[in-house]
Amino acid sequence: MPDAAVPIAGNRFLLVGGASLVGSATAAELLDHGAAEVVLFDNFAFGSEEAVAHLRDHPRLRLVRGDVMRLPDLLRAAEGAAGALLLAAYMTLSMDRDPWGGLDVNIRGVQNALEACRANRVRKAVFASSNAVYGYGPGVSGELVEPTPFHSQGAPPAAILYGASKIIGEQLCRDYGRKHGLHHVTLRYSTVYGERQHYRAANALYIIETIDRVRRGLAPQVLGDGSETKHFVYVGDLARANRMAFESAATGVAVNCSGPEPITTLELVRLVTELAGGGPAPEFVGEEPGKVRLTSGGPFRIAHEEAERAIGWRPEVGMREGLRRLIAWRDGNEGRAGA
Repeated sequence: MPDAAVPIAGNRFLLVGGASLVGSATAAELLDHGAAEVVLFDNFAFGSEEAVAHLRDHPRLRLVRGDVMRLPDLLRAAEGAAGALLLAAYMTLSMDRDPWGGLDVNIRGVQNALEACRANRVRKAVFASSNAVYGYGPGVSGELVEPTPFHSQGAPPAAILYGASKIIGEQLCRDYGRKHGLHHVTLRYSTVYGERQHYRAANALYIIETIDRVRRGLAPQVLGDGSETKHFVYVGDLARANRMAFESAATGVAVNCSGPEPITTLELVRLVTELAGGGPAPEFVGEEPGKVRLTSGGPFRIAHEEAERAIGWRPEVGMREGLRRLIAWRDGNEGRAGA
C-alpha cells in the first residue's frame, strides 16, 4: 500500500461541498501551502459564490458545479486529484426540513464521492464527520473521547438522523479502506464558526443571532438557564486540521477536532455581546415549539488530544479571538453571511 502522507505542494485537491464555510477556509489553506490546483465542487444548494468570492480570481482555484448524487459529476471532478475532502452534507436544521434529501446526500453522496476516489486512484480522502456521532441527551456528558458510544434518548429525530448519517459515512470510509486500500482520515468537527458564518448550524445560531440582535439594539436571548455546554472550533483551526490530515502518515483513524475549551450558552452570549460593543442584558427564554434544540446531559468536553497524536494538530484560536475575527468580518466590507 502506498504511503498515506500526501504533500500539499504540487498536488491537486478536490473539495466536495467546497463552496462553504469550511471549504473556503480550507481552499485558502491548501493554496497558501502550494497546492497545484484546488477544485471546489458544489451544487450551491447550501453553498454560495459569496463564500468563495475572496478566492474567485486565484489562478490555481477552479469552481465546478456538480451534485454528489450524480456520480459522473464526481468522477470527472476527481480526475488527477491526490486528495479529496468530503464536506458535502445536510446539517441538523436542514435534515429536519428534508430528511429524505439529507439521508441521500449524507449517505449515498458520501458513497459516490468515495467511489470517485477509488476510480481515480485518489491517494487519500479526508471525511468531515461531527461530534454528533456521540449523540445528544442524558448520556452526553463528561469527557467525550473517540470510543464514546452514540446516545439518542430524548433527542430530536433530525439530530439523531444527522449523527447516524455521519456514523454511516465513517463506516463507508472504513469499508473503502478495507476493500480498496483507500487511505482516509475522519475528522469529527465540533460546531464550526468564523468568517463567512452561515445560519444553518443549530449551535452556531447562538453566535450569529446574538450578533444580529445586539446590532439591532435588542436584548440577546438565552435558551433555558444558560448552563448548557457547547463546544466550538474556529474555522481557521479546522482548515489547518484538514491540511494536516492529508500531510500526515495517519490512515484509518477518526479523531475529534474541537476548540481549546467548552463554553456555556450564557457565557457565549455575554462574550458575543461584549465583543459586539455591548448591549442590553440577556433575556432568558423558553423553547419554541417545533424548533430543533440540541441538548446534552450535563457539562462535557470534546477531547482533542488524539488528533495531536494522529495528525499533529491542536486548536490554537480561543473563543474570544475567534469571535473577534468573526465580528470584524461581519462589520467589514464582506459582512454578509456565507455558507
